[in-house]
Amino acid sequence: MSEIVTRLRDRRQNVWNEAKGLADRAAEENRAFSSEEQGQWDALNGELDALDTRIKSALDTEQRAKDADVAFNKLEGKPQHSGKGSQEDEKVSELRAFMRGDPGAPRNFTVRHEGPVQADFRTLAKGVVSTGGAAVPVSFYNRLMAHLIEVSSILQAGATVLNTTGGETLQVPKTLTHSSAALTAEAAALTASDPTFAQASLGAYKYGVLIQVSRELIDDAGVDLEGYLAMQAGRALGNALGADLITGNGSGKPTGILNNTTLGVQGATGLSGGLGLTSATANSGGDLLFDLFYSVIAPYRASSAAAWLVKDSTMAVLRKIKDTTGNYMFQPSMVAGTPDTLVGKPIFTDPFMPAMITGGTKSIVFGDISQYFVRLAGGVRFERSDEYAFNTDLVTFRALIRGDGVLVDQTGAVKHFAGGAT
Repeated sequence: MSEIVTRLRDRRQNVWNEAKGLADRAAEENRAFSSEEQGQWDALNGELDALDTRIKSALDTEQRAKDADVAFNKLEGKPQHSGKGSQEDEKVSELRAFMRGDPGAPRNFTVRHEGPVQADFRTLAKGVVSTGGAAVPVSFYNRLMAHLIEVSSILQAGATVLNTTGGETLQVPKTLTHSSAALTAEAAALTASDPTFAQASLGAYKYGVLIQVSRELIDDAGVDLEGYLAMQAGRALGNALGADLITGNGSGKPTGILNNTTLGVQGATGLSGGLGLTSATANSGGDLLFDLFYSVIAPYRASSAAAWLVKDSTMAVLRKIKDTTGNYMFQPSMVAGTPDTLVGKPIFTDPFMPAMITGGTKSIVFGDISQYFVRLAGGVRFERSDEYAFNTDLVTFRALIRGDGVLVDQTGAVKHFAGGAT
């Protein structure tokens, strides 16, 4: 890790301590922030967000520098690693040939995963990979999926991902109720109690984007074109699919997690959809969060995939809340790539989660996110066209992904907070 990243992380810790001290003083004096303190609090939270962005950017820059060193070593004829590394270099060359439109290069390819991943892979169809499909390097897939996950926090939070080669409808069991036992007298008949199941269908809804690149950019061998396309396509597809994985109604689109969660806690009337007071001495906000946390039963609550999902504006509120002992319920992560925590569980911000603005709005989700299944069908398909924007000398790339999502355990594995009436 570079000295720059280390300094940024140290600065993040100092800013958090300063914000914590500001809130501590107000809590100890049992008062709200003054206008000056509120301005300082907002500025410090803004700086925390900016530092998070800079740390991520610095880490990305370091990785690009390493990739560039490898590329320049190849141009200068320096020895390359043998074995798997040399095979991946060959794949990268074939991928760039596709991007440049070299004679004999394929006009389309499908980005598929080629190595181990924490996901469930199911093959629904047999057949030979289409021309060019095997030429896609693992690193390109990983970069593209990383950018997709960056903007879809439900994937970051641990949703179960099913990767399939085909797009046929996938039937998965959906649990509605569990079996229950009852006290039974000696020699008395046992009462039957069967779990209730239903079938959930996972389809393959299509999302696509056109990306146009100048011919000069493609011809410049020093440009990280693979990284650029992976970033643009990953973010665009992630935003489109990610929105439906949160709020989709299941009609011609995925069923978002908010449409299958059960109510954990209802906010009090008069809080305008919010959590109320945040200080430890009069903490309706902390009480509601604890109520939501314990509304999820222990097996789901203890799961390694148990997590919170909120919007950025909601996160700003949660950062201020203390428990009854005066400790902050929100704790920032000091390790790059590790999420912040709330009540000891990871918390993720998703731009598509609703804000706490009106009564009845489902603004906070908590539970075992692994019970939400995301189906990705056939990888990400890339196609190029030199003719689409012929008059501007731009090369057009088309990126397509097919997917669906549904919460398969609807017995209370994931619950939500709904705001009270105004």
